[in-house]
Amino acid sequence: MIVERVQTGVRMEKRILKVLKAIAELKDMSLGDLLEGIVLHAFEGKGAFTDETLAQIARLREIYGLTLTASDSHQLTEEQAS
Repeated sequence: MIVERVQTGVRMEKRILKVLKAIAELKDMSLGDLLEGIVLHAFEGKGAFTDETLAQIARLREIYGLTLTASDSHQLTEEQAS
């Protein structure tokens, strides 16, 4: 399917981005393609990942120290620069 893509400058929590980049690399896809897939699944109320991928994500979360959960969303504040 032909689509029009645009460049975006989205800010994201550092450890979340590290895990996403690692998953994209494991799946041999771009970060943008991974994010599009996640969003399209979410828009339909579906999970985007297989059990195998979820296990990989769990390992990557440990490696990168990502302890945030869905319940933390919309409650994150950015550390102010010194």
